[in-house]
Amino acid sequence: MKPLIACLLLALAAAPALATDVDVVDTSFVKAQGPHPFNVRDLVMMDRVSDPQLSPDGRYAAFGVRSTDYAANKGVNAVYVLDLAKGGQPVKVVDKGSSARWSHDGRSLYFLAPAKGVTQLWRLDLAGGNGLDLARHGAPVQVSHGVLDLGGYKLSPDGDRALLSYEVFTDCANLACTHERLAAREKDKASGTLYTKLFVRHWDTWADGRRNQLYVGRFDGKGQLPAEPTLLSRGIDGDVPSKPFGDDSEFTFAPDGKSVFFDVRIAGTTEPWSTNFDVYRVPVDGSAAPTNLTADNKAWDGFPVASPDGKTLYYLAMKKPGAEADRFAIMALDLATGAKREVDPQWDRSPGGLAISADGKTLYATADDEGQHPLFAIDTASGKVRQVVGDGTVGGYSLAAGKLLLSRDDLKRPADLYLAGADGSQLKQVTHFNAADLKNAQVGDVEFFNFKGAGDANVQGYVVKPANYRPGEKYPVAFIIHGGPQGAMGNGWSYRWNPQTYAGQGFAVVTVNFHGSTGYGQAFTDAISGDWGGKPLEDLKLGWKAALDKYSFLDGDRACALGASYGGYMVYWIAGVWNQPWKCLIDHDGVFDTRAMYYETEELWFEEMENGGTQYDHPENYEKFNPLNHVKNWRVPMLVIHSAKDYRIPLSQGLSAFTALQRRGIPSEFLTFPDENHWVLKPHNSVQWHDAVNAWLRKWTAEDAPKAASN
Repeated sequence: MKPLIACLLLALAAAPALATDVDVVDTSFVKAQGPHPFNVRDLVMMDRVSDPQLSPDGRYAAFGVRSTDYAANKGVNAVYVLDLAKGGQPVKVVDKGSSARWSHDGRSLYFLAPAKGVTQLWRLDLAGGNGLDLARHGAPVQVSHGVLDLGGYKLSPDGDRALLSYEVFTDCANLACTHERLAAREKDKASGTLYTKLFVRHWDTWADGRRNQLYVGRFDGKGQLPAEPTLLSRGIDGDVPSKPFGDDSEFTFAPDGKSVFFDVRIAGTTEPWSTNFDVYRVPVDGSAAPTNLTADNKAWDGFPVASPDGKTLYYLAMKKPGAEADRFAIMALDLATGAKREVDPQWDRSPGGLAISADGKTLYATADDEGQHPLFAIDTASGKVRQVVGDGTVGGYSLAAGKLLLSRDDLKRPADLYLAGADGSQLKQVTHFNAADLKNAQVGDVEFFNFKGAGDANVQGYVVKPANYRPGEKYPVAFIIHGGPQGAMGNGWSYRWNPQTYAGQGFAVVTVNFHGSTGYGQAFTDAISGDWGGKPLEDLKLGWKAALDKYSFLDGDRACALGASYGGYMVYWIAGVWNQPWKCLIDHDGVFDTRAMYYETEELWFEEMENGGTQYDHPENYEKFNPLNHVKNWRVPMLVIHSAKDYRIPLSQGLSAFTALQRRGIPSEFLTFPDENHWVLKPHNSVQWHDAVNAWLRKWTAEDAPKAASN
């Protein structure tokens, strides 16, 4: 017994020392008073404006605003309405709700909000004596009564029906069956789940056998929907809308309301390695099974939009099976003959967010374009494309009565709403959320630059000056590498990886839109596939040199590189093959072992497209640019961040990298969140993330930074 007691005493004595290996953090919020450099606490408390919706007569703007309840560690969604004719301040008409949509007569708003813990559809009547009465409207009325959460909806053109999306067990005859089965599972003392096919998990959620399915309900004389709506996606083994990010852009009514269009990928046993979405049509009463309208294309078809006369269906289509980053072409389908044509074959951009003008002559879409994300107009007959609203990032937008309402942001300011003519003329800002806070929070100026990259191609990047910039001084640098990899660091505001959070800490920011980035033509985007550690790395090297040559305020001797997802992969890659410039590295949810990644991730189509097939058929492709194979060359201090609910790039990737760093004796830290996915979204976690990242940057770029040594 004595040896056991001695061991226990030694363990107790050691406990306080071990506890110090895990820091206790302070994420408390103290609002800065007066002028100050922008920081993460400014960021998390900003009101987030989105989802603009013009009333049918073009007079009123409805939109969503997400504010932050920091004490509750969550966002709170509300609905606002602005009288565009009178101007002034918008009115909050719904304290807790989202996805507001106008009724067909413009006298009411529908929105989603919980009722007894279940998300339902509600209606708010706003009609007054002269226009809408935003100040003295009645209480909202619940109009849906399903026993399951309503995931999304869309109103019919005449307002007599609504499309409804519910997550159900497809072998259930009604919503009540799914509800009862879930309740039974909760009571079951056995907790195991037996799987017979993939997906087992997707993004941040374990599969439980349910599918998003599309229903329709007819409003009765009192404006109420039935508790058990009619199933439209009968026999469809797939999700409508898609998981994990699908929305109401994936289903729509025909203009006459007699049929419905939706897109879906049939799951079967190939779902994790297929991107074969198709567009279907189904009678609105569900009297017949859905018909596949795009079966001839084995690549992605989706996002249907019907012409006002009901004769043509427009949709987006890729040409490369298995791809998620191929160019989306705008297609036109003659619903009478079945003939298809590409509307915009000459436009080397990949559009999204389709809408159509009232006369059917113009399609609208957003697309990445040379570091911006403008709104474009496309002539439906000729395919001619023109920019409607340019600089910055256009988010949601809405068309009505010859007017255009849109949300817009850029690298120096978050989203607000703007009003313009349908052609983009007379653009003016109509909301000013966060104005007072932005007046006090100092941000850095932004400048885009161009240089010759890999293969002598034109490549773009940008720099952000520190918020405290003074001419003639030099500043440490945060070199940010974007994820995707088919994405871009553009002129847009973000609540993750916002360059201004580093500028506010006294850092200059440099970023490069390397080969693989979007908005520079499809060939440029495609160039990264099969070459993750090749041309993109060359672009980063040449871009870093170009920035140092052009901007004298960059201190190249005090720089750290940081990135997430593919950017995290690149951080691990450069740790072994290009570590000379960096005083520190920061990796968020990156790929450390490309071989293991194939078997650990969920969306296998991506791995197979990027590496030319499966790992077991082409192992050499997965080893060509595998960071794991260069760990012996690692030497730079690294902060690794990886969260437990990240199933895209699972936690084991980050843990493996941290193990390598610790075993090599390289100064390193590991930050993990048990309740976050590929992104860090909760307010307190966001503050902790930024505080840890900024502390690591400051530590290793300080004038008296410690010397790093590895074994």
